[in-house]
Amino acid sequence: MSGVRARQAYGLLAPFFVLFCAFGLFPLLYTGWASLHRVELTALDRPEWVGLRNYTRLAADPYFWNALGNTVAIGILSTVPQLLLALAVARLLDARLRGRAFFRVVALAPYATSVAAATLVFALLFGRDHGLVNWVLTGVGLAPVDWQNGPWASKAAVSAIVVWRWTGYNALIYLAAMQTVPRELYEAAALDGASRWRQFRHVTLPGLRPAILFTVVVSTIGATQLFGEPLLFGADAGASGGADHQFQTLGLYLYEQGWVNLHLGRASAMAWVMLLLLAATLGAARLVRHGFGRAA
Repeated sequence: MSGVRARQAYGLLAPFFVLFCAFGLFPLLYTGWASLHRVELTALDRPEWVGLRNYTRLAADPYFWNALGNTVAIGILSTVPQLLLALAVARLLDARLRGRAFFRVVALAPYATSVAAATLVFALLFGRDHGLVNWVLTGVGLAPVDWQNGPWASKAAVSAIVVWRWTGYNALIYLAAMQTVPRELYEAAALDGASRWRQFRHVTLPGLRPAILFTVVVSTIGATQLFGEPLLFGADAGASGGADHQFQTLGLYLYEQGWVNLHLGRASAMAWVMLLLLAATLGAARLVRHGFGRAA
């Protein structure tokens, strides 16, 4: 009987392993193989072994470092405000409000919006000549900003799209974590005379540490892979990320190398570099998590 059950279990798990090997493991291994070859999309049947040359070319490529710097800058500009706003929104949703379910759905609505629709709307809002944002700036006596061509203005505009789309998603994660904090802790803190701010700082935030770490890791992964927002925000520039590559991310540069310049080997090397960066991020997050555990 145990043998029959084992075969049934393996039979139920088999579709997952087949799909994982076909769409997960094989692309990963093929990308690693292609990163060590000169592979052109126009001549896939004629690969040429080059060893680590694709990686050394990346190390000497100023556009790669520019894309890496843009990715880090946009990641910081989007992740920090996004998570702070998510904390504030979660705190409001945790209060006893009428129609809390409605407000939770509203908070999640931007996440459900397609990237294309959200980015096109923000491109209109940040338009140089007729955008609503510049109209407001000129209304209060400030000079209009060239949001698409400015080196930092373009990064801020792309970051605003990311903040708008993901704040509600992270807020619901924080809200779920807040509701697991025992209410007795708040009552004890109130009896000790702690203000609401001190309760939030010494009771809520320690209970949110795992959720905060999770959202930081997920946001970092999302920032590293950022592609749709900068591509559609600078639609006229294509994958170059602006006339001076001012908001070209790693994802855009990978796409440009592989599907515009047709250098699949270089694009594969970039994919593995991004994978190593994400692995380093996860390793750092694990160290921080252990540090939280020791502190607790």
